[in-house]
Amino acid sequence: MGRFGVTEILVILAVVLLLFGGKKIPELMKGLGSGIKEFKNAAKEEPSTDKKEDSENEKK
Repeated sequence: MGRFGVTEILVILAVVLLLFGGKKIPELMKGLGSGIKEFKNAAKEEPSTDKKEDSENEKK
């Protein structure tokens, strides 16, 4: 049930095209890409911040 076939993907793309129009889709994809990039950067920074705080707490 969790897998999408070619037909399902084409139907989803057609619905997105109808809802947003051809001119708006590149803007949506650009925003989605930048959002994913920010999320990955935040996820990478999070563990290093925790380690710095832990080492500072150990010094006290």
